[in-house]
Amino acid sequence: MASNDELACVYAALILMDDEVPITVEKINTILKAASVTVEPYWPGLFAKAVSGLDIKALVANVGSAPAAEAKKEEKEEEAEESDDDMGFSLFG
Repeated sequence: MASNDELACVYAALILMDDEVPITVEKINTILKAASVTVEPYWPGLFAKAVSGLDIKALVANVGSAPAAEAKKEEKEEEAEESDDDMGFSLFG
């Protein structure tokens, strides 16, 4: 389970991302200070480094898409199995 320090940094990073502001240690600290939240000093740096180079907007936008892609894959596999029966013969019955 996430700690309060971790969650505070996540929310700060999401706020910055939503405002299209670069996610830096200083910006995370500014948001935390404005919210009167204190965290262990290593958390803002950890989050700033973790998200550098990532397209956070794309990650947030695609949160629910993985299960849908998996369902489509399973659906295609079922269709492939059914297509063998359409040829008039089946290996197993």
